[in-house]
Amino acid sequence: MIITCPHCSKEHSIDETRIPPNVKRVRCKFCKQLFLFGEGQEEKARENQIRKLAVSLSKGGVGKTTTAVNLAAGLALAGYKVLLIDTDTQGQSSFMLGVRPSAGLTELVTEELAPEECLFQARQNLWLLAGGKSLAGVKRVIDRKDFGGEMTLAEKISPIDNQFDFVIVDTSPGWDPLIVNVLFYVTEILIPVSLEVMTLQGLVEFLKSISSIQKYQPALGLKYILPTFLDKRVKNTTGILLKLEELYGEHVCKPIRYNVRLTEAPAHGQTIYEFAPGSNGASDYRDLVRKVSGNSKLFTE
Repeated sequence: MIITCPHCSKEHSIDETRIPPNVKRVRCKFCKQLFLFGEGQEEKARENQIRKLAVSLSKGGVGKTTTAVNLAAGLALAGYKVLLIDTDTQGQSSFMLGVRPSAGLTELVTEELAPEECLFQARQNLWLLAGGKSLAGVKRVIDRKDFGGEMTLAEKISPIDNQFDFVIVDTSPGWDPLIVNVLFYVTEILIPVSLEVMTLQGLVEFLKSISSIQKYQPALGLKYILPTFLDKRVKNTTGILLKLEELYGEHVCKPIRYNVRLTEAPAHGQTIYEFAPGSNGASDYRDLVRKVSGNSKLFTE
């Protein structure tokens, strides 16, 4: 019999004949969380499974935070309950949303505050676990662990993520303990790729790094590749897009066109839907929300 942990989505193969009839709860050997066990548990876990998605690439300047914020905000506008987690020491997700949370991911991991005090409601249906400079301390917490450091974020976030339909994680450039932790927590990856040759090289290297994580986290999968900064006036842009589609097929999303409104919106603390709802940027991110949600009818009325 196969049962699935509702917290970390790990599957467990068990011999149900060896389980005493009075056992109602079991502990996942991966994330160490307790969950209900019983008839129909597997199906219930799959039906209620949270979508946990990281917006990540080791190269900077490709639109990760813009994508994470506008994807999360778009899903929230569509009626989903969304948690946006900022794991970047620059804390730009808060800036883009025009909010100043007094606590966030650091306080959750260090247990300085209760989880409900760390969550900040930034919009209707949208909550934020803010990042910022204090995340440097979280990296030290992870580094000090003799073993299991890669599960630090999962252990702290999993008890609260069942309140949400989607968890979107914005990551920093590079490769550090926090990004490794994110990849041990999420099950889906969305990679923004600016349409330039150097970014393609960064994509190849990043995919190699993901492969090394997948050996220990088989639930992790590349789900979406999002071309960004599409500008047909720039030489070779279309050729690079065609190459992406040739290599990665159905993983490639409809591109985000270069749009000056996307660069202006953060200065006003607004999402693209609030700042310029009729712009190409808003239209393109609505397309992304439809693809990620699997609901092609969103925003059509």
